[in-house]
Amino acid sequence: MDPWIELDEDALRQYIDARAVFEAWESARAKAAEVRGGMLWRTTKGREYLIRTGADNKQKSLGARSDETEEIYSRFIKRKESAEARLNTLADELDRHRRLNRAVRVGRAPDILVAILNVMTRLNIAEHFIVIGTHALYAYEAAAGVRLQERALATRDVDLLWDTRKRLLFASRMKNLELSMLDVLRKVDSTFEIRDDQRFTAVNAKGFEVDILRREAADLDPHPLQLTDDDDDLWAVQARRASVLLGSTTFSAPIVSVTGRMARMTTISPATFVDFKRWMASTADRDPLKVSRDKLQASIVEELANRFQLGV
Repeated sequence: MDPWIELDEDALRQYIDARAVFEAWESARAKAAEVRGGMLWRTTKGREYLIRTGADNKQKSLGARSDETEEIYSRFIKRKESAEARLNTLADELDRHRRLNRAVRVGRAPDILVAILNVMTRLNIAEHFIVIGTHALYAYEAAAGVRLQERALATRDVDLLWDTRKRLLFASRMKNLELSMLDVLRKVDSTFEIRDDQRFTAVNAKGFEVDILRREAADLDPHPLQLTDDDDDLWAVQARRASVLLGSTTFSAPIVSVTGRMARMTTISPATFVDFKRWMASTADRDPLKVSRDKLQASIVEELANRFQLGV
C-alpha cells in the first residue's frame, strides 16, 4: 500500500493550472523588477538631461536630450507599462486560482510557511535560504501530485538553512532594507519573538517556530554569527553536515497552503534528503522519539522519488 494518496482528478488539474499561472507570474515579476524605478527629464543650466531613477532612489544621468535619449526614454516607458500591466493581470489571475485551490482543497501546507516564503521572495532574500527538514516534504508531494500520510509531516517548526557563503551580499541587502531577520518574520506575524534559551529560534504566539541553521564554521566563516548587525536579531546555529546540504542539487516546486495561497519552495534534492535523514537516524545522540520519523520520511521520499522520477 502506498504511503500517500494521489490528488483526485479535479484537484490535480487545478494544481497544474494554478502552477502554470504562478510560474508565469514569477516570470512577469522578474521582468517588472528590471524596470523598477523610472526615468525623467531634468533641466540643468538650461539643458535637459535624461535621469534614470532606481528603486533605491539613486539617480544616474543618461545624457543630454537628443534623438538617442528620447528613444531610450520611449522604449523604457513602453517596456515598464507593458511589464506592469502583465504583472497586474497575472496577479489577478493568481488570486482567482487561490480561491479555486481552496475550493477543491489542492493544498495543505501551513499558511504561515507560505507567507514566510513569499515575504522573503518579495524582499529578494529567498536565494539566501534553503528549506530543510520535514517541511521539504510539501515540495516533494506537490511535485508528485500526492498527499503524504499525516504522521510523516507532523511538526511545528521550519528549518531554514542560511547560506553563509553569501553572507556579505545578504548583509548588504538587509542593510538597504533596514530590516533584521526578526523584522522579516514579523511582517508575517507580529508576535514572533526570539527564544531566550535558543537564540536561533523565533516562535510566534501559536507556537510555530522558525529555526535558522548554518554550516559548521569553515574557511573564513565568523563564529558565532548573527544574521544582521541588529543586536536583537537571530543568530544562526551550526548544523552538522549542513555543508553537504548546501553543496547538493536543489529542488524547487510551487506549494499551496490550506487557504489556496502559493509560494515557491527551494529545498534539497529528494536523494539528498533520504541520505541525510538516514544519517540522522543513525547518530548516537539523535532524539529516540525522532528516529522512527527520520526512517519513515527517508523511506517515503525514496519511494516517492523513484515512482514519480523526482529530481531526475
